[in-house]
Amino acid sequence: MIENPIIQRAADCLLSESQAIQSLIPRLDDRFLQAVEAIRDCKGKVVVTGVGKSGHIGSKIAATLASTGTPAFFLNPLDAYHGDLGMLSSEDLVLAISYSGSTEELLRFLPLIQAKQIKIIGISGNPESLLAHYSDIHLNTAVEREADPLNLIPTASTTATLALGDALACALVEAKHFQPTDFAMLHPGGDLGRKLLAKVEDVMFKDNLPFLTPGMPMSEAIGIVTKGTLGIGIVVEQTPSNSQTLSTLQTTSNGLCPSNARLVGIITDGDIRRAMQRLGQAFFATPVSEIMSRNPKTISKDAKIVEAGEKMNHHSIHTLIVVDEGCKVVGVIDSFSCLPGTRFYH
Repeated sequence: MIENPIIQRAADCLLSESQAIQSLIPRLDDRFLQAVEAIRDCKGKVVVTGVGKSGHIGSKIAATLASTGTPAFFLNPLDAYHGDLGMLSSEDLVLAISYSGSTEELLRFLPLIQAKQIKIIGISGNPESLLAHYSDIHLNTAVEREADPLNLIPTASTTATLALGDALACALVEAKHFQPTDFAMLHPGGDLGRKLLAKVEDVMFKDNLPFLTPGMPMSEAIGIVTKGTLGIGIVVEQTPSNSQTLSTLQTTSNGLCPSNARLVGIITDGDIRRAMQRLGQAFFATPVSEIMSRNPKTISKDAKIVEAGEKMNHHSIHTLIVVDEGCKVVGVIDSFSCLPGTRFYH
């Protein structure tokens, strides 16, 4: 028992609203399934309508439907009387909300919808209301009581209606086989959209990369790895046709991989620590080839960054070498770059 009466009242409110939502579960029957199928098969738009608090809830439901791949918008019945009725076509579907089922402004609007031969899904707390009779499909959101102590303020009833709208949207995600990439296409400006749509090329490190050669002594290699700040060294081997040395090309090409080099290995901070412990003073004269890991994991610069993250998780690594179509090293992507909110590097 909560001693503070104000906190107790707030707790009672939350309990009442949670019970109102749970009471909807047994009502997920054939009518709910029919509503989902009607929205799924709608060739036009879902037009959500309601007045007052129901209108506010309807606006949110419309936004949720639109964000999950169902074209939808909110229309105030009062605006419909003054020209906005022209926004509706016979291929649309109307989702009408009124807890009492007897809101006058809404009921005056419904015959105009029927005249256009538009299907109506009604949501109310009264299965015997006029809204229910006007509806082709009616969904019951009746609650035992409102959450406020006076049983007057739309609280539990609006929560139940909002939750039912979310249930419709979630069921449609299943019915329409809506995928994360579909969600990203509708949210290109958000973190998830960026993560799912951006390519590796958009976030990879590509300048001043820490290139090493197999014969380079670790005394030289460790300085390049440290300067690179990525915690790795990229080991490449040049073809003998070019007389330039890798060290010269590093200086003149801003750390970009030489065109005649091929990837042969990788050295990580962990490799260096383990080698120093194992070799002692001999470490500094040891060539890179004896310490590097061969066949490093790579990814295409055209791959999505979500694919890069999945690949790193699968192999329990934090870095991938990025290659182009000709398998030339063009960059490095690390696990931090795959997180939502990470900035673009160019």
